[in-house]
Amino acid sequence: MPRVFLIVLLAGILSAAAAEKEYILVSGGPSLIEWEKFKAAPHDVWWGNFIRAARVRIEQIRKEQGPGAAITWMVYKPGYVRRGARQDNADLIANILSVRDKYGVNLVWVSDGNEVINYLNSGRPRDQVKIANFEFYGHSNRACWMLDYSNEVDSGSKSWIHENDLSKLRRGLFAPGALVKSWSCHTGESMSKFWRQATGVRLIGAIGKTNYADGHLRGWVPALSPGARWGG
Repeated sequence: MPRVFLIVLLAGILSAAAAEKEYILVSGGPSLIEWEKFKAAPHDVWWGNFIRAARVRIEQIRKEQGPGAAITWMVYKPGYVRRGARQDNADLIANILSVRDKYGVNLVWVSDGNEVINYLNSGRPRDQVKIANFEFYGHSNRACWMLDYSNEVDSGSKSWIHENDLSKLRRGLFAPGALVKSWSCHTGESMSKFWRQATGVRLIGAIGKTNYADGHLRGWVPALSPGARWGG
């Protein structure tokens, strides 16, 4: 086999391997009005804040990357089961499944933060499939993504990913130029630093609060609250 042909062939093989990418989104769960009704500004008056925003982003990725793009959507299932049964009297799981079916995504139900971390590390063979996109939609504070917030206990969380848990992430998970963004409150204040230390990749997070209210006025893209900015 001629040397030039062999070099071109190997370059093509390496290029094809490098093109294998995965786009990952995570939706945390909504609060319950039984815990929120006495607050001046109750959280999650509508159950679908973190679902609709992720759905719009999924649609955007599908349009940009094509029908063959590997999109994985991780959803905190217990929160939507409780919310549907105890507040909305609706099958919210069926609504989420309809998004999976419409956009052809890999829907992964999760019940705790370790399941998210384990998927990032080994949900696919990461020597072959790199993560090109990771975005979080849900509640958070400066040090913690809260998959559950005010859904089981008042103003508290029973399922989370803390910044100290990020050291469990392996290096080399992400594709060059990967987009990593947290559409939740305060994560640019501390968690972004721990993420970069663990992965070597920038996490864009809010310094201040984000806002999901009146999402229909913004195409369902979460907004920064007054005085907040993106950092990380």
